Amino acid sequence: MKLEWLALIIAAGAGVAMAVQGTLNTILGKATGLLEATFIVHLVGLTVAALLLIFGAGEERLYQQLSPPWYIYLGGVLGVMIIYGVVRSIPLVGVAPATTAIILGQVLTAGIIDYLGLFGMEKLPFNWFKVAGTLLMAGGAWLLLKK
Repeated sequence: MKLEWLALIIAAGAGVAMAVQGTLNTILGKATGLLEATFIVHLVGLTVAALLLIFGAGEERLYQQLSPPWYIYLGGVLGVMIIYGVVRSIPLVGVAPATTAIILGQVLTAGIIDYLGLFGMEKLPFNWFKVAGTLLMAGGAWLLLKK
């Protein structure tokens, strides 16, 4: 059980980072332009990841899988779409509503992936608690947009 709590704390930390990143990316987008900001964010991320690999922070498994499925490389494309969507939405509705909508989209999609076992993930059972939690999140997003 302790490992599950640690995983949730790490995930919450990633959520904190996403909210801060979205805000900073929005400011960068206003200063440089939307696609320019997306490019800069990915260039900086590439640089940091390359430095971490150079200095041995990786798991040294870069070339172990010789023929991975083609779709696993779509993460880069999705990353551009994510940054574009975040930078486009935050100035229009604010950080909290945009982040809530982002999380709602993540939870809905993650639930479908879990239930169907897409992309080789382990199938996880469906239950009404998950639906109720998602609906409560959607209600929260709606309330955040109320003035």
